[in-house]
Parts: sequence; structure tokens; C-alpha cells
Amino acid sequence: MRRALLPLVLLTAGSAQAEEALKISGSVRLRYETLEGQARAGFGESDDLVSLRTVVLAEYRLDNDLRVAAELYDSRAWGSEPDSAVGTGEVNTLEFVQAYVAGSLSEPFGLKGKANWQAGRFTLNLGSRRLVAADDYRNTTNGYTGLRGDFTGSGGMAATLIYVLPQTRRPEDRASILDNRTRMDRESVDTRLWGGVVSASVADQVRGELTYIGFGEKDDGGRPTRDRHLHSFGGRILREPAVGRFDYEAEAVVQTGTLSASMAATAPRLDVRAGFVHLDAGYSFRGPLKARLSLEYDWVSGDGPGGRYGRFDTLYGMRRADFAPAGVYAQIGRANISTPGVRLEIAPDPRWDAFAVYRPMWLAERTDAFSTTGVRDASGRAGTFSGHQLEGRFRYWVKPKKLRAEINAAWIAKGRFLTEAPNAPRTGDTRYVSLALTGSF
Repeated sequence: MRRALLPLVLLTAGSAQAEEALKISGSVRLRYETLEGQARAGFGESDDLVSLRTVVLAEYRLDNDLRVAAELYDSRAWGSEPDSAVGTGEVNTLEFVQAYVAGSLSEPFGLKGKANWQAGRFTLNLGSRRLVAADDYRNTTNGYTGLRGDFTGSGGMAATLIYVLPQTRRPEDRASILDNRTRMDRESVDTRLWGGVVSASVADQVRGELTYIGFGEKDDGGRPTRDRHLHSFGGRILREPAVGRFDYEAEAVVQTGTLSASMAATAPRLDVRAGFVHLDAGYSFRGPLKARLSLEYDWVSGDGPGGRYGRFDTLYGMRRADFAPAGVYAQIGRANISTPGVRLEIAPDPRWDAFAVYRPMWLAERTDAFSTTGVRDASGRAGTFSGHQLEGRFRYWVKPKKLRAEINAAWIAKGRFLTEAPNAPRTGDTRYVSLALTGSF
């Protein structure tokens, strides 16, 4: 499909009318990351990486609101060592992540409102983005192939429905990744994602959401899987931040279904009972700092003893907005964690903004691996306290809307669990810094 759509976009640029309808935009991001005191099991003590991400989007809009678009991602990385954590999250060269046709309908099926539809390859951000998202901090993003429909009705009601095949980033072997080799991503009916989000106004300046996301996979040729078949049901209520008032967000997701105990063909099936809760309450202050102070809490289930599987699967959800940077850091994510946090955000000038977050961290289930570190104590004797994380970001527009600089930093003061668990790396506290320049056109 992607090879058929791209020539259609390019051929339309031959006339003056086409030039007015054709829009080309994109960005180039150069980033350096350095990590010391690795907390993840199985990787080297330190990591250094230079990455370059180039994105070019071409969109052609017809008079009847029909749109044809193609977006090229070229994500490369250099400088990693053999024991580095670099993978398909950092490298995916010359890939048309998006190649779609889209349009809109007024009063579809006689309903008051407007519907938009999209077919082909595209990126997705649904609801809170905790289950389905197009990752932006990471050097590569998530792409999906299939159908999407959006409906906006009266009274603030909105709905999004999807049936898509998630794209598998390739190549997957380490030698090809380290060499930045090009191999086209693929999608398969053996891995499917479906469902949607419905939202509406439930009170003055308050919105509510209901979410259902289904996910199914099975072994695809020589690529074994855990044959996950998951159903995620969620509810969310939020009041957006505004100057001089309190805001809040509460979301809970319950996950059910089945999966195999391992990737072996004869592995037994396990019932899944998992979930997460996210709570956030903040206040935006008046004054030149334009500061917002908020308290957060995240609880995400882990897998405990017994015949059921309890570790929550975030599917294609984002990490950065709730927990910590991705990239070579990626120590903390939405799995087996209980963590309160305090966040301070400031944006005193249109050219720059910053935030800082402090959070102490515990395991939700003491015998499962902590968050996304892979560190585990099956006996539970290492306790549940993992440590303190302090992280933040500073962004500055060197040239407004054209060139932006960004600094990210994170530090984990390791607690008992991350120092005493049997496979915990004996590397000291974790320290991470990234420097980036992003040019947009």
C-alpha cells in the first residue's frame, strides 16, 4: 500500500493548483545520550549514544476534503557498545511509517456531527496515550496499518474507533541494528489491535472517557510470541489545567484475557488479571513563572504467585509523560510499580519551559521484576523499596518554531531492592543526561 500511495502524492505536484494543495513539513533531531550506573539487568554499566531522526511528511488535500499523505521516518544511532540497550526503539531507517488516505463526512448516517476516516498506514494517539501512542521522545515511533474513524457530535461527545495491525520494526537482529541497516517494516494479521475511546462533557470543564482496547497475537512464521489475547477496559475523568484553578485526572484500567506462560509451543495458558491506576491533582498559579504544581500517584500491577498472570501490559502506551525518558534510560515504565510523585512545571516565556519530578518507588508485587528494569527477587527477601528518582527537562527555542534545544536528566538513588536483588547490577546510582537540537520546517 505504501508504494502505491507515495507516487500518487508526488504526481499531483505538477500544476499550480497542486502546489497550493501540497504541503510538505518535517523535522530533524540530533541527540546525544549518556547513562552511568545502569539499573536494568543484562546490559552494560554505562551507555553512550548519538542518534539522528529525520521526518518528512507530504500531504495533498483535494477540494472535497480528501487527503493523501505519506510520512518518511529515518532513525539512526551510533556509538553503542555490544552490551548496549540499543534496539528497534533507536534504529529504523528509511521507513514510510505513514501512507494513508483520509476524508470527512458531514452528518454521517443522519447523525448531527462530523466524521473523519483514515485508511492505510498511520500513527495513533488514543485518549490518555497510556495504551496506544505514537512515541515522540524515543528515536523511533509506533506505526499501525488499518482503519480509523472519528466522530464529533453535539454536546461535546466524541468517539474514535480503530482496527489496525501494529507495524513490526525491522531489522530486529542486533548486528543489523548496530549497522543501521534498512529493512522494510511489516504488519501481519497475526498481530491485531482494535477498540476505541468515547468521551463527553460530564460537568462544566470536566470530561469523562471510556476506553476499550483489544489486542491479539499468535506465532508468525519463525517469530514466536506469548500468544497474548488481552482486553483492556478503562475509565478516565479529567479537568484540564488553567491559570488560577485546580485541575485533576483519574484513570483506571482493568486488563483481562489469556497468554502463554512462555514462548514455547507447549506452554500452558494463563488467565490474565491486571490493571493500573493513575491519579493527578494540580494547581496553576498566576504570576510570571506560569507555574503548575501537582501531586501524582501511579499503581501498576505485577505478577504474583498463583495460577493467574498479574503483570500489566501497557501495549503501545507512552512512557515519558508519566514516568521517565525512554531512549537508553528506559529504567521506569508502566509495570509493577507503586509510586507517588510531586511535579513542578514552569513556562515563563514562549521561548522556554521546564519541569522537575521527584518520586519514591516501590514494587507493587515483591516477587515480580521491578518496573522495566528486569531486576527480580523471586523470594521477595529484597523487599519492595526500589529507590528515589529525580528527573526533569528544559527546552528553549533558539529560533522560534524553527530550532529548539532540549536537555533531559534523570537520577535514581537506588534503594534496597535495586542493590540487594540477586540480579541487580552492582553499578551504583543511575545517572542520565541527554542533549538534543530539533530543527523544523
